[in-house]
Amino acid sequence: MNADEEKQVASDAAADVVHEGMRVGLGTGSTVACLLTSLARRALDVRYVATSLQTEVAARRLGLKVLPFDTFDELDVALDGADQIASNGWLMKGGGGAHLRERIVAGATRRFIVIADSSKLVSALRSPVPLELRAFGLQATLRQLGAVRLRAVGPSPDGGVIADYYGEIGEPDELARYLASVPGVAAHGLFAPTSVSERFVATGRTVARSNHGGMR
Repeated sequence: MNADEEKQVASDAAADVVHEGMRVGLGTGSTVACLLTSLARRALDVRYVATSLQTEVAARRLGLKVLPFDTFDELDVALDGADQIASNGWLMKGGGGAHLRERIVAGATRRFIVIADSSKLVSALRSPVPLELRAFGLQATLRQLGAVRLRAVGPSPDGGVIADYYGEIGEPDELARYLASVPGVAAHGLFAPTSVSERFVATGRTVARSNHGGMR
């Protein structure tokens, strides 16, 4: 099976955790596009929150009920893809350019589930690390960060500048703390193992589920 087929297999499995009456967060990217198809097929009465206009439009076209995030103060479950999943449990996300919203949604849910195909499995995270930067003082932020390139894309859903950090990752927890400490960084793409409830990774037609805990 190719990567797109595996994404659909993983999405079908993850969609089964969604039940009637839930409040569900939706991430952004190609894997979430597969997930939307799986969710629409189930035809449940569920209220969704989207992390980007791209996801919101696609979800509504499929008949899913998408509401503003300020409608809720907590979500029952959030589902999103990943760019890399390391063997030590660290994730890299942000290829879809909605870093800050994805992080906010992940932090506001009782259960954060990441969906991926087998190509996303790596022994250790590799550069570049996706970043969302504040537009204000951008040149000063770039000077402080050093090995960063701006992405040739539009702004994030909140007007942030999308970029990528090409420096050495080393210990992901140390780099995550450093990036979070730079005032002009709105969000970065490193997610600790404890920030994710479960991972659904498809290899062929088999979906492996792993749980590293950490969510309330």
